[in-house]
Amino acid sequence: MASINDSTDGSAKPTHRRSTRGIPRALRVLIPALLIIAWLAAAAVGGPYFGRVEEVSSNDRTAYLPETADATQVSLLSSNFLGSDSLPAIVVITSSDEIDDQMAAELDETSADLAQLDEITGEISPVIIADDGLAAQLFIPLDPDADMAELTAEIENTLAADLPEGLTPYVTGPAGFSADLGAAFAGIDGLLLAVALAAVFAILIVVYRSVILPVVVLATSVFALCAALLTIWYLAAADILLLSGQTQGILFILVIGAATDYSLLYVARYRDELRHTRLRGAATMKALRGTIEPVLASGGTVIAGLLCLLLSDLKSNSTLGPVAAIGILFAMAAALTFLPAALYGMGRVAFWPRRPRYEPDAPAAGADPADHGIWGRIALAVRRRPRRIWIITAVVLAVGCLGVTQLRADGVPQSDLVLAESSAREGQIALGEHFPGGSGTPAQILVDDSALQDVTDILLAADGVDSVTVTAEDSPSGSAPVTEEGVQPLGPPGTPAPERTVIDGDILLQATLSDAPDSAAAEDTVRELRTEFAAQDISALVGGPTAISIDTNDASAHDRALIIPIVLVVILLILMLLLRSILAPILLIATTVLSFGTAMGVAALVFNNLFDFPGADPAVPLYGFVFLVALGIDYNIFLMTRVREESLKHGTREGVVRGLAVTGGVITSAGMVLAATFAALGVIPILFLAQLAFIVAFGVLLDTFVVRTLLVPALALDLGKIIWWPSKLWRSGRA
Repeated sequence: MASINDSTDGSAKPTHRRSTRGIPRALRVLIPALLIIAWLAAAAVGGPYFGRVEEVSSNDRTAYLPETADATQVSLLSSNFLGSDSLPAIVVITSSDEIDDQMAAELDETSADLAQLDEITGEISPVIIADDGLAAQLFIPLDPDADMAELTAEIENTLAADLPEGLTPYVTGPAGFSADLGAAFAGIDGLLLAVALAAVFAILIVVYRSVILPVVVLATSVFALCAALLTIWYLAAADILLLSGQTQGILFILVIGAATDYSLLYVARYRDELRHTRLRGAATMKALRGTIEPVLASGGTVIAGLLCLLLSDLKSNSTLGPVAAIGILFAMAAALTFLPAALYGMGRVAFWPRRPRYEPDAPAAGADPADHGIWGRIALAVRRRPRRIWIITAVVLAVGCLGVTQLRADGVPQSDLVLAESSAREGQIALGEHFPGGSGTPAQILVDDSALQDVTDILLAADGVDSVTVTAEDSPSGSAPVTEEGVQPLGPPGTPAPERTVIDGDILLQATLSDAPDSAAAEDTVRELRTEFAAQDISALVGGPTAISIDTNDASAHDRALIIPIVLVVILLILMLLLRSILAPILLIATTVLSFGTAMGVAALVFNNLFDFPGADPAVPLYGFVFLVALGIDYNIFLMTRVREESLKHGTREGVVRGLAVTGGVITSAGMVLAATFAALGVIPILFLAQLAFIVAFGVLLDTFVVRTLLVPALALDLGKIIWWPSKLWRSGRA
């Protein structure tokens, strides 16, 4: 590798040596080499962990609930009554004709065959025939650590092969929906990465018109992701962090997008310095000095916003914060160490075939906005009518915000979480047509034994409850029915009722709901039961799948109301420190929030009228806000740090024009890259990720082409130097 003072054309001239003066010649070669070797080693070690994330991740929603939630406490204690931590699968078998005795016998034989599967952790329930005779169901306890997608497919295939013609099996319930999620997230390591990297590579080819440079930039992103994944994997293995498929997908996209954005900023500076500096070492140092502040400020802002998620009650939110922050940290590190070292090693060759020429007499970047093509012309056009432009732009964005009122972010049924075809969803529909909708996934009520009858009466009086049982160890089925007359016998008249299971003075009641456990009607029933228990001063904890959804949605709504204002304050303070101003950060935050409101308003209209989505998770606005505000501020930071740099030399209004002209190309490229990477989340058929993909991709493009291009520069031009109030630049600078 050449010395840091060697010219890229082979000559060695003593110009610009001050950039590296005092650094021994050996270190000028050794430091870049060691940086490259270190990142190659990180990639070599971390790369294999892409296929091992499922070893340390979990998609169990109970694991992410607050410890104080009723559903969490019931989930922890119910295994003491039920005897295992199994995941129930509900097998629904529909028939075109009424099921007769012979068909019922064949169903019993098939059930016995299924009992031979190693992953079954308990007794399979007897086959239950629906009252209309057109369906049957049975409950199978499965090992929660098994591969649910593979296991449920095996159960369905076994049933399809053994059952008589005219019978159609479905596997639904918690195990079926867990299998759907597992299958949907299976594409994260392969499909998601391939689509994201391909999209970024295509954009970089167009931007740079080079083959070598896009490969180096993508390598920077991939190396950052490998190092981040390696770190996070071990933290998750040590139970320091919780990792889910959803968090994993966001991590991949965020690191690739952020590392590429930071790389674009450095490459733009480096290419410009190569025009004015013969020596690659001097160009590298100057480019780093011009890049490090905006990259650290941008990455620090994103990290600060993400770490605000630690205040969340919902662990799926609080764990995303540090996971994503680690990813951003490695993205910054790779863009500021590996990329400069790699480009230093290649010099102008990296830009082949459009290698920047050494032009010592060329005007400095920003000297004449007209030299910057379309972005120079846009900057000059904004300067001509700034007030009209920012007022019209703000009004249009405000109109877009009106759509927010149409956003239905109060939760969606579990059956709608996966957008792909779903046997579990079809099975739940069939279950609701022939049996009580909550069969197999009852609400669980943990209560003192002395309150058995009072709680039972409340349950049976509720319109949404079909039947009630209590756990009983000496019952063949493990439970006994409870009516207004108490616990009922399971045998012929005169048979004594089984003794209910009492642990530490508590019993576990199970209420089969009339509606599907993930339906709005079932949620209303559970909420009404909790209200009634509280009104009658009965200390009862209500859990089960429906309660888990309720507690998850409630915690998510609480997090949204708490964290969004805190993120705004944190980012505002960072911007004040960075820009040495109060007014400019306030305006930047206001424009970004306006852009976010427009993105959410447009998204609501698209979700409801174009995609016909059933609603949105309460966390969608929170995630959209954190990513859009933090990432949207990125582009304002890139712009305004350059504007401030130019304003110190030429005055505010001239600085705005020069800053917009110089940064227009690189920020637009960065915005397109980030939008493309987040849009890649749409290939994973998960409703939450598809909605987040649209919101962030659309919002980033809005920030890039409207807010940063028109609104912010026009505001700054209209206000002049007062925008830097109360800094020294406001007091002594030129308008």
